[in-house]
Amino acid sequence: MRPSVRFLPDDLIERIVTEARTLLCGLGVELHNPGVLGMLADHGARVDRARHHVWLTDDIINRALRTAPRSLALYDVLGEPALDLSGDHVHFTPGSAALNILDYGTDGMRRPTTTDYVRYAKLVSRLEHLASQSTALIPADVPDRIADSFRLYLSLLVGEKPVVTGAFTIESFEVMKDLQLAVRGSAEALRAQPLTIFSCCPTAPLKWSDVTSQNVVDCARHWIPVEYISMPLSGFVAPVTLVGSLVQHTAETLSGLVISQLVQPGAPVLYGGSPAIFDVRYETTPMGAIETMMIDCAYSEIGKFLGLPTQAYIALSDAKLLDAQAGLETGVGAVLAALAGINNVSGPGMLDFESCVSLEKLVLDNEICGMVLRLVRGIEPREDFPALPHFEELLKERQLLIAKHTRRYLRQEHYFPGPVIDRANRSRWEADGKETLGARAHREVGRLVGEYAPSRLPDDVQRGLTRRMQAEAKRYGMDRLPDLV
Repeated sequence: MRPSVRFLPDDLIERIVTEARTLLCGLGVELHNPGVLGMLADHGARVDRARHHVWLTDDIINRALRTAPRSLALYDVLGEPALDLSGDHVHFTPGSAALNILDYGTDGMRRPTTTDYVRYAKLVSRLEHLASQSTALIPADVPDRIADSFRLYLSLLVGEKPVVTGAFTIESFEVMKDLQLAVRGSAEALRAQPLTIFSCCPTAPLKWSDVTSQNVVDCARHWIPVEYISMPLSGFVAPVTLVGSLVQHTAETLSGLVISQLVQPGAPVLYGGSPAIFDVRYETTPMGAIETMMIDCAYSEIGKFLGLPTQAYIALSDAKLLDAQAGLETGVGAVLAALAGINNVSGPGMLDFESCVSLEKLVLDNEICGMVLRLVRGIEPREDFPALPHFEELLKERQLLIAKHTRRYLRQEHYFPGPVIDRANRSRWEADGKETLGARAHREVGRLVGEYAPSRLPDDVQRGLTRRMQAEAKRYGMDRLPDLV
């Protein structure tokens, strides 16, 4: 039996969804994209162009819910299946779009470079419990106008796993789409084997900017999966209660779903988000707060109730270092996310309110993910009945270390973490140098990056990616791309 957790009964989910629909039809949504406003008007929505405002209808919402796919599959750069985003299947991916990287030697944060990004991508390629990569860092050694497309370029060039990403501007979407076409070879192949998920974020409360709404439109037109990242902040730009924040999150996410499905009925989507409570003491948005995690799990229940695959920013920490708080918040979030059946869990590696990536934490978090994935496999009998023969053997041999039953099921039943997790007795730990968690994680980062195997993407495809990225870089004054080492 798969263990699970629930926070909302069905009748409360129904009430939340009803209230959200009332907001969309009664209060409406602020939307700063003339083309999207026109499209909504053409489908029967009431639009006030002067105020950049639209009121949806129950019919429009119902149509969007009917056409949205109930599942989504992602494929790696070689076209092999990588993620099954359906049911209660759980996959982990690093958090996204950090402005800083944590230096192990100094415990200080700094802006990342292309070299840092390549090192990160090589590391993720070796972490078996992270099913996809993300554009986790924003390289500071390229112009801001190409930072989004450049990090996708690096991910596709260095790693093989599918990528969770997003565009910072309307113009850069075209480049990011072309990079995916360079890998897949055609629009038809990209539709059949999606390679990325784009994060598209409404603004709280109930608002879509020109850029983000256009990103939703462009992704739908090209059958590129979208995860809607609604970010209500409980007690600041959302009601202080968790239920009130869920009403707002539902309304904002449904409004994005409507845009996608009106552009392209059947466009692939994820019911996602990155909400948080607002800590009035420090004026911060703690992603590691238990209430934040509760909102994440609860809105995933709403997404599943609506029949949609789900995503959440969870399994991350607000700590500034790789310390006990980092492990506590990440571990609790990962367990809850998996028990809730969130399909795509974004967060490993992240610190400091989603603003910093630590490679050492990413290695530790990979082990947390491995433990959690073992947890959700649950407990089941494996030739345990009748029990009498096993215990007769135990009483005779006084141990079962080399028993046939042990050898057959040891690896299935027991998860064995890597060297980052210390399971030695104290005398052995002392003999091995009394290494701290941070030291073990740092050593493991070096080992895994050193064992990196280059992507098997064909050379001509890699050259095509580089040509497209070089052409874009020249538009913004770069004669050559940064070195990748």
